[in-house]
Amino acid sequence: MKVLIADDHPLMLGAVRRVLEAADGFEVVAETRKGPEVLPLIGRTSPDVVLLDLRMPELDGLACLDRIAARHPQTKVVVLSVSSDPEVIQAAFDHGACGYLVKSIDLADVVSAITRALEGTAYEAVGLPMLDESATDEVGLTDRELTILNGVARGLSNQALGKELWVTEQTIKFHLTNIYRKLKVGNRTEAARWAFTHGLVGDAEPADHLRPQRARQVAGRAG
Repeated sequence: MKVLIADDHPLMLGAVRRVLEAADGFEVVAETRKGPEVLPLIGRTSPDVVLLDLRMPELDGLACLDRIAARHPQTKVVVLSVSSDPEVIQAAFDHGACGYLVKSIDLADVVSAITRALEGTAYEAVGLPMLDESATDEVGLTDRELTILNGVARGLSNQALGKELWVTEQTIKFHLTNIYRKLKVGNRTEAARWAFTHGLVGDAEPADHLRPQRARQVAGRAG
């Protein structure tokens, strides 16, 4: 199975490449950190599957998905993303992805997740964090609020969260106001600490200033 990896993060790029190169039946034929390079590389290497980060410089993942579907319909695409937002996941499938891997996934599960996506046995997102439903129900957080809280716990700014979720900073601020009210906290540091304490984030490490307060970490499910 020939694979092209497109991800703007060098550590993620290297980690996924090593996992695939160590697996039977996979060959990494190309890699890139820039969106505009994806289409030319597909033309030169004819991969069976592209692992595509949604946030790519100069050409975002959704636009790239559209171009791949138009020019190389035989090439399957599995999205890689930090976002576990249901709307983002659905958008990726709507634009032609055959699978979606959240970057909190255990790297040991990447090969099986890609295989399932290529076999077409399930169109699913793999690596979503397992939530403490009792804590979630108690405070009444919505799915979108949980996604934003996860980003806050990962140290993302309002601007970065807005870009990740394709919404304005004002929308992020609106949701944060509701999150603070529901959690009975006064700022993002306290909100992030609450998230880690109640296991409402996946494999992402907390910001350095929150690390001592982290109580536990919930592993992403394998699928």
